[in-house]
Amino acid sequence: MAAYATSTDVKQYLGINSTLTGDDTLITALILRAQTAIETHTHRTFSSTGVTTRRFTVGMDTDGSTLWFDEDLASVSTVKTNADSTAPTTVASTEYVTLPRNETPYYGIRLRSDASPEWDYADAPEMGITVAGKWGYSTTPPADIKHACVRLASYYYQQKDAQVFDVTAMPDAGVITVPVGIPADVKMILQPYVKAGISVAVLG
Repeated sequence: MAAYATSTDVKQYLGINSTLTGDDTLITALILRAQTAIETHTHRTFSSTGVTTRRFTVGMDTDGSTLWFDEDLASVSTVKTNADSTAPTTVASTEYVTLPRNETPYYGIRLRSDASPEWDYADAPEMGITVAGKWGYSTTPPADIKHACVRLASYYYQQKDAQVFDVTAMPDAGVITVPVGIPADVKMILQPYVKAGISVAVLG
């Protein structure tokens, strides 16, 4: 999985001369920290460069001709049914439609009514279907996700020089420490990408 941003991106955002490399290791680490926070908050990954295979259960992950995925899929390489047999059936791309039809990420596929394959298995339904592809919201991060990563990594970087990490309030002479939290603009960028049905309060 590729990083969503580079140290050069963050230094440009912070106004740091690109030829100054003393903090590159730190910035790279903070980019990965920001990326992890983004993925945890949205329950999604935004970079998928390699093809991997996932297995699905006939009857549990299928509903009639429809196969429901457990993760976002950015692109499909190979779909096989009866995958636990000695002669699996490869489902051609002309024999199914993606869900949704015209945009990614895909959350499932449906066998066409005029196609011959069915979701099937030889011995174990848990081994009946395989789907190979690039799993993730996208193969490369959208521009606003990249910006969110740069912004959040920059925020982390600036924390190292901050004298105070929390805001302290004193209602009725009692001291209450309130975390500053993550920049509101980052949360606003990420909100449309949060996977449906997920309740998030990860980024504060």
